Formats: sequence, structure tokens, C-alpha cells
Amino acid sequence: MKTIWNRFIAGFVVWVAAAVWLAAPAPALELSGDFVQGGTVVGRTDPAARIFFNGTPLRVSPDGLFVIGFGRDALPTGLLEQRSGSGDVLHKPLVVRERAYQIERIDGLPPRKVEPPASDLARIRKEAALVKQTRSWDAPRTDFAQQFIWPATGRISGVYGSQRILNGKPKRPHYGVDIAAPTGTPVRAPADGVASLVHPGMFYSGGTLILDHGHGISSSFLHLHKILVKEGQFVKQGEVIAQVGATGRVTGPHLDWRMNWFGERIDPTLRVPPMPPAP
Repeated sequence: MKTIWNRFIAGFVVWVAAAVWLAAPAPALELSGDFVQGGTVVGRTDPAARIFFNGTPLRVSPDGLFVIGFGRDALPTGLLEQRSGSGDVLHKPLVVRERAYQIERIDGLPPRKVEPPASDLARIRKEAALVKQTRSWDAPRTDFAQQFIWPATGRISGVYGSQRILNGKPKRPHYGVDIAAPTGTPVRAPADGVASLVHPGMFYSGGTLILDHGHGISSSFLHLHKILVKEGQFVKQGEVIAQVGATGRVTGPHLDWRMNWFGERIDPTLRVPPMPPAP
């Protein structure tokens, strides 16, 4: 009788433990940022949890940070999935607001102004592949969680998401923010990062520098006159990293600042406060 009772007690304890385990809540999940096309959302969860966005696993830092970026034409909904170490699963739909972009139509242009010469296509493709590879980095640093600053100040001459239709043919949208400034104006790191690409002269973007901020977030600085850092160099926020220029396919000196979450183009202006007044 005593043996039967002991077995009953042991079984009851196991049943209670299992019930508690099954009822345990998923790790806390915090999200903050811009739930809009071009926006970035920083999340925090239990470091032991696994996070998926639309089925793709995301890096979670040792202190539980992760990041999601929404492209220019992101769909209105996305699915965030959290899997705890104990097996609990949380599904959280994310609603992404749609934006209206500036569209400009220009007709009657000479063909050479619309398409690059065939002789340059091989170079263009090679440079595009290099940039794509660089933006695929998934470094463990969490520099992306900083409050970003403007890399330069000046008149905004081009905005994220705008697009031109030349001779009836839609061209690639503009994925950055253009800051008009004289050649030689200092360009500062908007956040900590590592110089993942330094190129003195690409066909379209001229002098090109990419800073990696971790977890797939990167900043690109185009049309530079001079680059002052080397590949692999770590830089601190506010450090002078380059000079504004007019290299590549441009009509005048300015800084084209772009940001990516891997292959998704995100809006830099959503990561910074309003442009400060000119000194």
C-alpha cells in the first residue's frame, strides 16, 4: 500500500510540474520603433528565445536585442514569431503603415541619359554584387541600437523613396537622403560601426563607404570626395570618416546617405532627430 501511495505522489508531482511547464508564459517581448515602410524596429526578448520574422531567423544578442527593417515597398503585415527555450511559441502580427512617395516624370531625354552604355554594364554588375555581399553581413555588434546622428548638415535635396519615370520607363527609386554640402565637408559616423567596404570610385556612387552597425544594419555614404578610414576599421559615433564630394553619376556635390537591413532599404531620416540648423 505504501509503495502504491508513493507512486501516486510521484506521479502527481510530475503531472503538476508538467502542467506548470506547459502554462509558463513566453519570454517578455518588447518592440519599439517605426512600424512604417522604411522604418526600423528594435526588439528585446529573453536571450534564450529564438526570433523569426516572416519565417526567417533573426540574430538575438546576449542581452536579448534584435532588429527588423521594413523596405520601401514592405507589405502591410508581417509575422513575428518567438520560440522560448521551453518550447512555447508566440505569434505576433506586425502592421506596417504605407507611405506615399514623390514620383517625377521626365520625357524627351536622349537615350544615353536613361540607360548606361553597354560597355559599362559588366562593371556596374560587378560593383552591385560587391555591395550586395557587403550588406549581407550579420555581425553580432549592437551599434544599431544607438540614437543615430546626422552624418552631415545642409539642405535636403533628395528624399527616400522618390522615383523618376524617364521616357516612360520607371527608374530605380532613390533609397537615401541627399544632403547638399560643398566638396570637402566632413562626413561623420552616425553611429558606431565597422568600415565594411571602402571603394574609391564606383560607376554610379563614386567614392563609396559602407559602415556596418551589426545585425544586418548598415549605412552607405556615396559620391565621396575622400574616404578617411580603412576597411575593417572600427569608428565611434561622430568621428570624421570621409568628405562630401561629387564623384560618380551626380550633378553637384552632396552626401547621399543610405541605410539597409540586409537587402531591405530603410529610411535614414527615421533614425535621426530633425536636421539641426546650419552653423
